[in-house]
Amino acid sequence: MEWGMANRMAQLIQSDGHCLFLPVDHGYFQGPTRKLEEPRKTLEPLLPYADAVFITRGVLRSSVDPGKAKPIILRVSGGASMVGKDLANEGITTSMEEAIRLNVAAVGISVFVGTDYEKESLLNLAKLVDDGERYGIPVMAVTAVGKELEKRDARYLSLASRIAAELGARVVKTYWCENFEKVTKGCPVPVVMAGGPKVDTQRQVFDFVYDGMQKGAVGVNLGRNIWQDEYPVAMIKALRAVIHNNATPKEAEEIYNSEKSGKKK
Repeated sequence: MEWGMANRMAQLIQSDGHCLFLPVDHGYFQGPTRKLEEPRKTLEPLLPYADAVFITRGVLRSSVDPGKAKPIILRVSGGASMVGKDLANEGITTSMEEAIRLNVAAVGISVFVGTDYEKESLLNLAKLVDDGERYGIPVMAVTAVGKELEKRDARYLSLASRIAAELGARVVKTYWCENFEKVTKGCPVPVVMAGGPKVDTQRQVFDFVYDGMQKGAVGVNLGRNIWQDEYPVAMIKALRAVIHNNATPKEAEEIYNSEKSGKKK
């Protein structure tokens, strides 16, 4: 691995082999998502506890102080929205030259395996990998499912993750599922867990993150389950303990409740 590529990967995946990525890229297809209407206000209290931020160039420029930034994973795919015909119909929206200009640690792109736009999204990934390898910038592939949430099973996610790795992604972001070890064992590059829609309780998040870490994930890329929580700083601190300190779900819940109580005071 070239020095530049290795250096950027080391910025993302910490010395313990784990990582906590904070995505705030939701607006690229959802618009002003709840509690992300003003990205700067959402991000600032959370940045100290994130290892990297997944973000679009527009929000990066408008909402992140260059002097206080964390490593950036730049969202470079898009072109579809929640009100359009098909979320899978994405293209590459941001050039590698722009990524270099913004001094990012990685770029991220969604792939839509099993959709009408499977071929286009996979070829987008392949082209992005070619460009990224040329400049020493890793590509994170996101195994997106659009609105078809029933696809989140081990068979589908292991297929999509392996294809992304085969095409050259250096990191794969995918959903946690039952039998998650089938996904990680079949993917020869690091796997980070996505969150999807916010779940009902904090304990559910701690449970699936802990399970995924035990089964081979290197970390998470969680957004709504953190910044839509009533106590987002408590939530990210508790998750950080699971990821970097191997805290159990019970211990994470105790950290969350303790931080929450301190916030009330």
